[in-house]
Amino acid sequence: MGHRFGRADLRRRMRDYVRALLGPVGRKNGWQLAEYAGHHTPDGLQRLLNGATWNADNVRDDLQIYVAEKLGEDSGVLILDDTGFVKKGITSAGVQRQYSGTAGRTENCQIGVFAAYATTRGRALVDRELYLPKSWTDDRQRCRAAKIPDERTFATKGELARAIVLRALASPLPIAWVTADSAYGQEWRFRRMLEEVSVGYVLAVPKSQHVPRFGRIDHLFTQAPDEAWEKRSCGDGAKGPRVYHWAAVQLPAIEDFDGETPTHQRWALARRSVTRPDEIAYYLGYAPVGTDVDQLVRVAGRRWAIEECFQAAKNECGLDQYEVRRYVGWMRHITLAMLAHAFLAATAAQAASKGGAETVPTPWFHSPWRKSAGSWQLAPPQGQAERFAFTR
Repeated sequence: MGHRFGRADLRRRMRDYVRALLGPVGRKNGWQLAEYAGHHTPDGLQRLLNGATWNADNVRDDLQIYVAEKLGEDSGVLILDDTGFVKKGITSAGVQRQYSGTAGRTENCQIGVFAAYATTRGRALVDRELYLPKSWTDDRQRCRAAKIPDERTFATKGELARAIVLRALASPLPIAWVTADSAYGQEWRFRRMLEEVSVGYVLAVPKSQHVPRFGRIDHLFTQAPDEAWEKRSCGDGAKGPRVYHWAAVQLPAIEDFDGETPTHQRWALARRSVTRPDEIAYYLGYAPVGTDVDQLVRVAGRRWAIEECFQAAKNECGLDQYEVRRYVGWMRHITLAMLAHAFLAATAAQAASKGGAETVPTPWFHSPWRKSAGSWQLAPPQGQAERFAFTR
């Protein structure tokens, strides 16, 4: 990353800062990082974050190149999620009382929208944006005091996520899939964007999510026959394979965006707890024709990788232990902490590489569920095929 820093002293400070983030420092605040780096005071490291001339987005771009080289695979999955940073006061950029999934309640905090990249070789954070509530973007004087650029206007978390995805697709990262929780999956604009660029997705959605032609997704799966639910593993967790009952169904075929033969197929999926059958999560999918259910389930399971990234980056690299209030300082610290975390992921990956046609019986009501060629499909409700127009 050295070429992103115009002076030798800046390069040294950046190196010292990242090494201190990687070091055995109890709490990675300014004084302790400076002490570990051998500095008498934290002034130099604070100038690196707040006053020096360098562009955190350029370092982010190099970070994506680095992750592509060390962890990249053609089947790579990009994962979107946000995390909260609990803060005191009202001067830190973007801070206000808002719900934090990290804390599980409403807190005075900042919210960052992140992307992680995951493959069989490892996972790492690769992009970030600070969410700015309207209480900030509507007050330009407050924004200027926090060094928030004038061009940063209000954007929802979904809009920030779409910008992050488009940047990642333009980077060297090989991305075949995108996954995210229901906060992003329920946004049709987000799904539409991924379909327009022919990127597969498996996105969590709320139980009230509308499925074209069939209504609510939870009502759709209440009609699923018992044999449609199969035990499948969506990947290994801390306690072994994550096994659930899964039901997956192909939605009616759609035309491609250029009017040619469809190259992708839409899906609806449900994941039911084995021990608590009333706990069901729902997903919408979009995948190349010929994709099997096991692949969709594995992609859905990749969503946990970003939670593991957050935990590792906070515990090991000081992602949430910053002492900056301005927007520029936040972006710089978060980017350098992501860089430190990516280095750990690449090192672990390097060490690991060295180590080595049936029909469902129809009840008295018309069921849209059919099994054909080994996969479940949906037919339009009886007598209503002509009444429904598939809208995009």
